[in-house]
Amino acid sequence: MSAIDDLIHEGPVPIDGGFATELEALDYDLTSDLWSARLLQDGPAAVEAVHLNFLRAGARVSITASYQASQESFATAGIPAAEADRLIATSVTLAQAARTAFEGERPAAPFTLVAASLGPYGAMLANGQEYTGDYEGAGVDEIAAFHRPRVAALLGAGPDVLAWETIPNLLEADAIARLQAAFEGPPAWVSFQCRDAGHIADGSSIEDAIARVKDAPGLRAVGCNCTAPEHVLELIGRCRAAAPDLAVVVYPNDGRVWDGLAREWATGGAGGFPDDTVRGWAAAGATLIGGCCGVTPAGVAAIATALRS
Repeated sequence: MSAIDDLIHEGPVPIDGGFATELEALDYDLTSDLWSARLLQDGPAAVEAVHLNFLRAGARVSITASYQASQESFATAGIPAAEADRLIATSVTLAQAARTAFEGERPAAPFTLVAASLGPYGAMLANGQEYTGDYEGAGVDEIAAFHRPRVAALLGAGPDVLAWETIPNLLEADAIARLQAAFEGPPAWVSFQCRDAGHIADGSSIEDAIARVKDAPGLRAVGCNCTAPEHVLELIGRCRAAAPDLAVVVYPNDGRVWDGLAREWATGGAGGFPDDTVRGWAAAGATLIGGCCGVTPAGVAAIATALRS
């Protein structure tokens, strides 16, 4: 049994929220192609502080600031591959440091985990393709080659689980299954970016997407993230039916819409979710429940409260 198995068994439990949202609220500029990963080099104290804010709000899982971090992304800022790998690993150690600080503040608090974020190949392209799944001709081999050094760097720092996030197409699902086998099945979840209540970003059914990964070594949960919250309840049922032996993880955005070309949010959101909505997700079978873009520490605190009531 791994730590993530223990947490799933305990669930439903809250995970963290919109990491970049909180950094922006603290007046950090995230307009570069590196997004929040820039602060792994330029503002590590801010990264640790945001993790600590979410833990104080009740999150049981800290998702690292490595979503946009890769050798290719850092290369655009003139950072060589070896230094990029070090910075990617730093995303884990900063989350671990925040956990240590939190445990010092609240020694009686329940245990928490560090999930190493693996954002999609499309995020590296920095033009919104994680919301369309159109990868400009990239195939499974190219996608797997992109992720391989990221996985190695993250695992070298000892996270509790890998979080494959915002996965928009079947090609990337196939690459993830290949990599989970290649790295001897580290515990992981896969969450898909969904355009509606039945389809991922490229238009494939959520059932087809889950079929590509559900038997991958080490996989513990499937679900959705950065998806409109109104789609989540039905997606939970579909995920459970498609992979009854896996847990379900959901962390939708707060209702806002991303304009990939303009690189900005086209509409605003609510910062969190109504208590009844959260309880409905738990009742439907979601085990790990949090928020993505727009969901603040206050929003995570509300999730934690809803799950206790």
